[in-house]
Amino acid sequence: MDDHVTTHQAAEDARNESVLIWVNGQLKPRAEATVSVFDSGFMLGDGVWEGLRLYDGRWTFLDEHMDRLFEAAKAIDLDIGLTRDEVISAVIETQRANAMTTDAHARLMVTRGVKTRPFQHPGLSQLGPTIVIIMEHSKPSIPRPIRLATVPHIRGLPMTQDPKLNSHSKLNCILACIAAEKAGADEGLMLDVHGFVNTTNACNFFIVRKGEVWTSTGDYCMNGITRQKVIDLCRANGIPVFERNYSLVDTYGADEAFLTGTFGAQTPVGMVDGRQIGDGQMGPMTKRLRGLYKEMVTP
Repeated sequence: MDDHVTTHQAAEDARNESVLIWVNGQLKPRAEATVSVFDSGFMLGDGVWEGLRLYDGRWTFLDEHMDRLFEAAKAIDLDIGLTRDEVISAVIETQRANAMTTDAHARLMVTRGVKTRPFQHPGLSQLGPTIVIIMEHSKPSIPRPIRLATVPHIRGLPMTQDPKLNSHSKLNCILACIAAEKAGADEGLMLDVHGFVNTTNACNFFIVRKGEVWTSTGDYCMNGITRQKVIDLCRANGIPVFERNYSLVDTYGADEAFLTGTFGAQTPVGMVDGRQIGDGQMGPMTKRLRGLYKEMVTP
């Protein structure tokens, strides 16, 4: 088996050693961009985040990302402390400070902030939120289609931790990733509470069967922005697309499979649980959707 591949694999870029990182209103070199050990994000995973992608001078789908960030903050009763426009200004300030024009990725993180004591209660976070923007020169470099393995870890019910929430509490997904790697795969394919195919530990998942594009119902997966854009592109271009329940049997017999995410856009899947999908390479529907998506994000 060749070297392990990840869905966030990028070409090495020496410029990233000297990037400036936005920490609570200040731009700091990497080595100085730190948060307290009492920060609620570090201590408890108490926070929300967004991944943003820069194409040709424009942060793609910025409005949708801001919508999702502020909705998530409201859901966990976290006051970001900045207006929507102020958050966007911080992103632009960080971009300009790093002279980034394209092929850049930003991780925008907001936690409940520094706690007065090392315990769970949110009332112990009394100093306001911690806001960090990590920005890197980043060009996807995924040398082959991704290999998936179905894992026992599921995307659960919304009353435990709603899978739609882009929270810092990612341990369930990390355990899924570990299980997949132990099985010799790159990423874990996670089922929902009913045993239907849902998503991977890091990306949304699609299959193609007889010219139709299928993805999960969306009830138990991250409400992916790239996922929705692919659905929209299918509908706008006469491609049959279905958000539906489907099984591993349906998946193993698919003609193509691919992942969606802000970083990799559409990443082909070549194998699931040791079964080759199609010819194991990027299929024609995936290629078509990648082309349509590129047209959409190019100014």
